[in-house]
Amino acid sequence: MQTVGKENHSSVSEFLLLGFSSEPQVRMALFIFFLLLYLITLLGNGLITTLIYLDSRLHTPMYFFLSILSMVDMSYVTTTVPQMLVNMVCPRRTISWGACVAQMFIFLVLGNGECVLYAVMAYDRYVAICFPLHYTLRMSRPICIKMVTMCWCISIVGSLVYTIFTVRLPYCGPHKINHFFCEIPAVLKLACADTTFNDRLDFILAFTLLLVPLSLILASYMRIFASIFRIRSSQGRIKSFSTCASHITVVTMFYAPAMMMYMRPGSWYDPERDKKLALFYNVVSAFLNPIIYSLRNKDVKMAFLKVFGDRRTPQ
Repeated sequence: MQTVGKENHSSVSEFLLLGFSSEPQVRMALFIFFLLLYLITLLGNGLITTLIYLDSRLHTPMYFFLSILSMVDMSYVTTTVPQMLVNMVCPRRTISWGACVAQMFIFLVLGNGECVLYAVMAYDRYVAICFPLHYTLRMSRPICIKMVTMCWCISIVGSLVYTIFTVRLPYCGPHKINHFFCEIPAVLKLACADTTFNDRLDFILAFTLLLVPLSLILASYMRIFASIFRIRSSQGRIKSFSTCASHITVVTMFYAPAMMMYMRPGSWYDPERDKKLALFYNVVSAFLNPIIYSLRNKDVKMAFLKVFGDRRTPQ
């Protein structure tokens, strides 16, 4: 590490990512496990995206948003896991200041984008169940593209503000980040300045980018459930519930640990707990999403058989 002193302000040129364990055998076992998890995550989400692209029956708003989610998940894990795998086999385990800042920003953009995207997907289910006759008009292709564009605009602006106010702080040592990647709460612990303002900004942005989309999701499902309970046919109710079950599951897996991470006071910082939470909403969630969306989804199964299996699958 190089340190430059200048009027009581010092800057570091690189950080040391401590990761999970310093024991060589444990690190090798974790390397194999996370490598397999990463490859399966890429394969599963890539397969979902490919099926949606190739099968015309899946060219609907719901599957359009699902393909975006799969691409986000692949990018999300690629932002953190390759660096983590390299650090498990590389004795230095360092990351440059510039790479750390880039990782923070990209991670936030993808994470915040996923938060807003879940709200968009909930709105899609709300329109499909509550206004089926107007679904094609309300969820046309141009409108869907505008929703996704809005999602990324909100995410980029929020992430840019959060990152700028993090990197403007002085970092003069220590340079050891007790995490497996440059996540902002862990990096802020190394700042040589009062981070009270950043903690407040963290709460405001978390409220805007986590609680506001979550509130929209809850409001959508309250209306959805009210409409479902008015359906007289039990089979119709079950079918409507099944179209929402996958989305509710992945929203819960993502939002619960993310809120525990970003909406708690800075004084509650616990590096070991935070690493586990980050693993869950970053790696495990991306790994499980294609499984959850495909196992109970007949359309995805049929598309798989059509593209890769039995060509005689009925159209």
